[in-house]
Amino acid sequence: MTGYYDIVLGLIPLAMAGITGVLVLAGFALTTAIPLASVVAVGLIGHAMFVNAPVDPVPTETVQSDPVQTAD
Repeated sequence: MTGYYDIVLGLIPLAMAGITGVLVLAGFALTTAIPLASVVAVGLIGHAMFVNAPVDPVPTETVQSDPVQTAD
């Protein structure tokens, strides 16, 4: 199953290559297109780290019943 962080990891290089390519085709210099694309990649990383941060699962308490009950 693809999770949120798997999608973010896939979008980082896609954003770098795709946005850089689009900006170069739009007439921007390569030295301008790469930093602009990296801002989007850093934004994805920042969102994954700080907005939707990974957390440890909270352990739930389990109630253990006595399997053998004696009749007194």
